[in-house]
Amino acid sequence: MKQHLNTMFVTTEGTYLAKDGQTVQVKVEQKTLLRVPLINLDGIVCFGRVSCSPQLMAACAEAGVTISFLSPYGKFRAAVVGFSPGNVLLRREQYRAADSEDRSCQIARNIVAAKIANSRTVLMRSARDGPCPETAQALQQTATAMLDPLDSARKATLLDSLRGNEGDAAAKYFGVFEQMINDPDSGFRFNGRSRRPPLDEINALLSFLYTMLTHDARSACEAAGLDAAVGFLHRDRPGRPGLALDLIEEFRPYLVDRLVLSLINRKQITLSDFETTESGAVLLQDKSRKTVLEAWQKRKQEEITHPFLEEKTTVGLLVHLQARLLARHLRGDLDAYPPFIWK
Repeated sequence: MKQHLNTMFVTTEGTYLAKDGQTVQVKVEQKTLLRVPLINLDGIVCFGRVSCSPQLMAACAEAGVTISFLSPYGKFRAAVVGFSPGNVLLRREQYRAADSEDRSCQIARNIVAAKIANSRTVLMRSARDGPCPETAQALQQTATAMLDPLDSARKATLLDSLRGNEGDAAAKYFGVFEQMINDPDSGFRFNGRSRRPPLDEINALLSFLYTMLTHDARSACEAAGLDAAVGFLHRDRPGRPGLALDLIEEFRPYLVDRLVLSLINRKQITLSDFETTESGAVLLQDKSRKTVLEAWQKRKQEEITHPFLEEKTTVGLLVHLQARLLARHLRGDLDAYPPFIWK
């Protein structure tokens, strides 16, 4: 089983990463700031103007360490990955399943149902822990209303109808997302999802952390021998990691949405941590990104019992476990893909 290793986040503009023996050498203005053993890393995420030596990229590819290049504010640009360790038979079976509407829908409906179920759990926990009875009632009512699209998703036989169920549930869920912020005077407002670009502070946080989760999911697909570009719910599109996007769906509420709410409710992030561009895009400032990334890494180190495997693991390894369970299903070892459902 894959060990829980660290992800190196490089946020300083002008940083140069090089290979020094079996370590990653981090240099700024020709000064070496630190060296990190390559064996301790499972990924490197570079923000903005960060460059890497060809020798380091080759070493990372051979070691299974994914290097992701993002814009200064978290938009994915490119990734460096090595050859997949998986065998060709698994990938051929993945392609066959993706080409079948029926098989794709069987996998995708489990993913969507888990996402809706986990979203409902976020609402119910916020209703239980929130300070306002009126808000708690609204959250409970929304969680109840999401039972209809959840039931429909479980019975869906077509991908288009399944996407409709997902969209219906998401509209209900994000319609009350702002009410899960405990302090009404915090200034945070949310009028639904806006992605390219994010138009408010909550969307900026969500999009940033969804990108981090997608980086982990791409690595999980490669480590399990799967093709990260070929999904079942997210269909083929050049440059889009469809399967990685499939895998993150069930984790969006549990891992990202809860962390965003926690950062705001604990006042670790405030409105002063953002900036607005001339185009209206709302983006995290540099120092604020570091705060969010530290919280992200800390969250991934927390322990949990996997609901299907009934084994203790860390939150950061969950997406890797799900990728391996999906691989087992495609090989025929499991009758159905068992998604992660938060209990």
